[in-house]
Amino acid sequence: QVQLVESGGGLVQAGGSLRLSCAASGYSFSSYDMAWFRQAPGKEREFVATINWIASSTDYADSVKGRFTISRDNAKSTMYLQMNSLEPEDTGVYYCAAGRNGSRFKDYGYWGQGTQVTGSS
Repeated sequence: QVQLVESGGGLVQAGGSLRLSCAASGYSFSSYDMAWFRQAPGKEREFVATINWIASSTDYADSVKGRFTISRDNAKSTMYLQMNSLEPEDTGVYYCAAGRNGSRFKDYGYWGQGTQVTGSS
């Protein structure tokens, strides 16, 4: 059974940092590309960042470029999102996903339950 479990969310002041983790189990983690998406209240889920299976390629939404860094440790079956210079606009539930490299919701077949990130002004 595929499981993706996010952790590390919380409340942070503007300009602060958080590190999210996504622990995977039940499938061959190193065979899948991974991504982070987020969903703000009243808005659609949006792409944040993606990393390919071997961590040789990454891509980011324009809104987070230069502030967020996606990474993975295949030996630990875990993916990370380092978020720096957080802004109130970064508030939302952050989801990790496993699938094929891309920025679309339909590119990913496995999803976690999400972790809440709240940026306060």
